[in-house]
Amino acid sequence: MVDFLCPPFPYQLRPLQPADIDAVLAIEDQSFPSAARASFYRHELSENPLAFYQALVTGDSLLGYAGYWMMADEAHISILAVDPVWRGKRLGELLLLNLLWLACGQQALLATLEVRRSNVVAQKLYEKYQFEYVGERRRYYRDTGEDALLMTVMLNEGQYCQQLEPRRIDLFSHLSSAR
Repeated sequence: MVDFLCPPFPYQLRPLQPADIDAVLAIEDQSFPSAARASFYRHELSENPLAFYQALVTGDSLLGYAGYWMMADEAHISILAVDPVWRGKRLGELLLLNLLWLACGQQALLATLEVRRSNVVAQKLYEKYQFEYVGERRRYYRDTGEDALLMTVMLNEGQYCQQLEPRRIDLFSHLSSAR
């Protein structure tokens, strides 16, 4: 498996660990109408061989997390969240870029995700990375009954994975100068 990206100081990407679960749940409580349970993350981290979760940290603080399931040749992005205090600093983009970087390293042919119809900010980020709307899942989110938009990007077409390097350079330059 390919290594995590190494963003500029003070940020670090690493695998999500069981010790992170309380901080994950705190971010979930502030980010989603209904948060996942600790047992879900314990299962994902220890029992699900298809699951790849990452943590974005600075020092001892968890700033965000993201993950995907690698199913055959598809990286299905299951979660991406940033602590509300840290939003607007392109850290969600860093998490997404790292997910795509890892998926390319695992030879994924495509990446898919569901996003709330109302989450326009996330949709714009995904579109920036060439995700396209391919359908919807009616009443997908049980907590609110909201529809999900299904978005996908082909990772094996053209030079998609190679195009991540200039995006990495641009993002790391921004993160370095924003300190």
